[in-house]
Amino acid sequence: MRRTGWERLLAGVPWFKGAGKYPIAAYSEFMPPPRLGRKPYGATNPILFRADDPFGWHITEYEEAFELRPGLNHLAGEFLTVMEHLGNGRSLHGISTAKLEGNQYWPPELVKRAGTLSHERYVIIAPLALSRTQDDKGRVRWTLFGGSEQGPEKAFWKGFFTAPGREISAAKAVDFIRRLISGAYGESMDQLTDLRNAGFRILPGIGDSSLPYEQESALPSWSRRYILSQREHMRRVKYLLTFRPFGQLPKAVQRAYLSGDLNLLPFPGSLVFWAALPYLRLRHELPLALQIPLLHVFSRYANPFGIRVPQSGWLHEPHPDHLLPDPNVTPLRNTYRRTNRWAKIHRHEDELAVTGREDRLAHVLFSSAPEDVGLYDKPIARNAQIWTQESGLLLDGPNADRDGLARAAEALHEGGLFGYRFQFPAMRVGHYEVYWHRPLVAYRNAKTSQPEVVFDAPLGYLTAYRAQKPNTDKSIELWPRQLARDLYMTAFQNFSAITNHHQHRITIQNIRKLLDAWEWLGADRLQRGFARALLTAPKEETLDEWFEHAATSANDQVEGRKLIQELDKIIEPESAPSVKTVGAHLSESLTYDRTASRSFETTYWRTISRLAEGKYVNKDNADCVSDPITKSFLRHHHRDLEALGDYLLDYYRRLIEKAGMAGKAAIGDLPFNWQTDFNYPWSGGWLNNQKRKTEERDLMVIIPGRDRRRAVIMADHYDTAYMEDRYDKARGGVGARLAAAGADDNHSATAAMMLGAPIFLELSRTGQLGCDVWLVHLTGEEFPSDCMGARHLAQCVVEGSLKLRRKGARKLDLSKVQIQGVFVSDMIAHNNDNDPDVFQIAPGASAESLRLAQVAHSANAAWNANVPHWNSRSNRQGCKRGRRSPDGVAMPSTALHLQLSGEVRPSEDPRSALYNTDGQIFSDADIPVVLFMENYDINRVGYHDTQDTMANIDLDYGAALAAITIETVAQATRQ
Repeated sequence: MRRTGWERLLAGVPWFKGAGKYPIAAYSEFMPPPRLGRKPYGATNPILFRADDPFGWHITEYEEAFELRPGLNHLAGEFLTVMEHLGNGRSLHGISTAKLEGNQYWPPELVKRAGTLSHERYVIIAPLALSRTQDDKGRVRWTLFGGSEQGPEKAFWKGFFTAPGREISAAKAVDFIRRLISGAYGESMDQLTDLRNAGFRILPGIGDSSLPYEQESALPSWSRRYILSQREHMRRVKYLLTFRPFGQLPKAVQRAYLSGDLNLLPFPGSLVFWAALPYLRLRHELPLALQIPLLHVFSRYANPFGIRVPQSGWLHEPHPDHLLPDPNVTPLRNTYRRTNRWAKIHRHEDELAVTGREDRLAHVLFSSAPEDVGLYDKPIARNAQIWTQESGLLLDGPNADRDGLARAAEALHEGGLFGYRFQFPAMRVGHYEVYWHRPLVAYRNAKTSQPEVVFDAPLGYLTAYRAQKPNTDKSIELWPRQLARDLYMTAFQNFSAITNHHQHRITIQNIRKLLDAWEWLGADRLQRGFARALLTAPKEETLDEWFEHAATSANDQVEGRKLIQELDKIIEPESAPSVKTVGAHLSESLTYDRTASRSFETTYWRTISRLAEGKYVNKDNADCVSDPITKSFLRHHHRDLEALGDYLLDYYRRLIEKAGMAGKAAIGDLPFNWQTDFNYPWSGGWLNNQKRKTEERDLMVIIPGRDRRRAVIMADHYDTAYMEDRYDKARGGVGARLAAAGADDNHSATAAMMLGAPIFLELSRTGQLGCDVWLVHLTGEEFPSDCMGARHLAQCVVEGSLKLRRKGARKLDLSKVQIQGVFVSDMIAHNNDNDPDVFQIAPGASAESLRLAQVAHSANAAWNANVPHWNSRSNRQGCKRGRRSPDGVAMPSTALHLQLSGEVRPSEDPRSALYNTDGQIFSDADIPVVLFMENYDINRVGYHDTQDTMANIDLDYGAALAAITIETVAQATRQ
């Protein structure tokens, strides 16, 4: 039996086993596609599809309400304006003359009559090519790729089906047509009770070899009654639905339209994008080129509450033989506003409206010169497609190699006019990329003159093509399923008022997090404390208080209270134990007897100080940069990561010997070379990698547990970032690239791992570790290397090629070990002055990651439960809250142990910082991961600057968070 739908998509698992099958580029160089359905490490998404529905692709309520509908409204407004300008004969309509020349949908007879079609209402029925893409803030978002490459007609008619041969009801279909005509033309619904008598007809498409897409032949059965017959007199027809090019319409139809007696749905001019000759030629080299003409209509759009629109257009590089084109003929977009994951903006903000500078597009795409790269920007041509004015493909960035990039850069250097679009790869299931062909049905309301989108129009269908060689004639077909789960829908309906809109959005997010966690975890009820930790709310507010506040702030308080009552049913009652995994007493913990002490705090302080302010100075992987300004400030002119790595490995060797675990615990590194698509000869670290004078390496310690087939990873990164205030002239800098001391970012985490090692070794020796613990110091998290060590480790894990290099011994094959979870610590020792005693537990986008977050929450609860007991000890009596060291030299005095509030921030939470760390790499691969991080304030000093020193460390806070991370890792081995 032939496979269909999801069966074909999921065939061939595992897809990524074998060296080189899961390469991960730096996200600052190439933003990869989001992997959905089944991810590289093997987990299946329980929300996206169901086994009993092989043709369904689920669209969540949140996607529809907060991305798709606002996005379609935005697109409709821009689209309608362009159509009205075209139909009214205005020269500045925004469609290039090259697209209109010889266009079958805008023939000379229409061009001549532009501006005289007073009856035209500019109804749009345009299938959009949509897919989900990933951005540099870790958001997976619906994105516009342009018009459907399947042509203007197919998605509309397939939208009246829900699977092959399965139609929606005729009543629903006819009701849609009635409402469309009523809204656009002002007809009353009563007048449209009988559509046929009201003059509605359908004229199916005809095959045309000059167009590269098939007309849809499988029309729904309800349409037969309305098919226009050849003998029918046009006086009986008032509304004709057809996607035929105007020149191919019967002459009687053409005459009736031009005379104003007939309304064509859609407006003929709205279909010109599917017959633009330059892109009909380009598709021979770029199979999805027919998406591009419609994309050009829209401006770049990045608001997270909408559909993402990548920039596209034309760029002109000056040359004596290439004059600047007439902007009225060829609209130019020669500059680009860069974004990056280190930008100090919140994830819920529109970064294009908040920050950024416009750079020359050619430099954004191809320049690796230090002045163009700055601190956080790299050439991003891998996320672009470029073609010549003669419709020849110059670059398909997502599939390009170094030679192809070099050739494209040289072509631009020679000058000329080039078309382009930024291409962030579409969502993928295995080897297939997936597009949703959703008809945008809109019109200018006859009464209000405002753009109006028909949201319950046919939803189209989805196609899946082989990502490397898409063939538009051979696709796997799926159909969208809009989820309408009761509690989600009630939340959207009751917290969507314009007044206090931001607060209502937060309430909806909170409800969504509770419902998602409940569904993902598959539990009868959520742990009460864990449910509270998921909420975005003042930390002193209890769950019951939040429930009451939410109920009373709903648009309809009766419905709001019913909703809260239903939510309460999925959460454990108050009487249930609040700490399950760890327990509320010291005797139930595995590690707190070793970490809740002054000796732990003092060792933690001294360890951070030794790493941050000792002899290791040049700790960015790019060190040392060769420009004269940087060289003039360097204390010495070699990279210190090698020496720092050796120091860490020697430290662990001594610990293993002292614990009597030699021959049982293992230590080594994971070496690799720094590879990029562009050259960075000004970076000594990069250059020495290319010359094979040095290498990059992750450092690893393996501490054995009872089950050697599984491992829990505790990870940090041991490199540091360049200091913005020494580089950025706006902050008083001089352009020098100098590595920060990194006390908080990230030696606070490195020190926690170093102090955790002897504890794990003792637990191993006494048989208390359920599985192996791997301590992994990742390299190259900071720019310009950009999560380099995490990418190498994740790639080896997914591909099954992980081998540990050991000193004086053969490599240890770890490819068969199942990674149960990764706990990444990044910046854990600075207490937020504005919202103190809070840290984030940020799980990746999977149920397994959420379960790890439960372990972390329980470890946090156990710590808090014991704090009063610890603070009653003699050495803490009379102590106050801790204070930072004024000079960073003197160790802070003994202070009270802090009770910390660990806020669980799932990956879709705007406050999650997972995207800004190595944790994002593991989440994308679906290796279960949780990030531990302080309550990061993007506006504070001490981040990527000269003040990331011991003076910025909160010892009591950092030591407590370090202790919680160690306990979490130990407990996770026993799950």
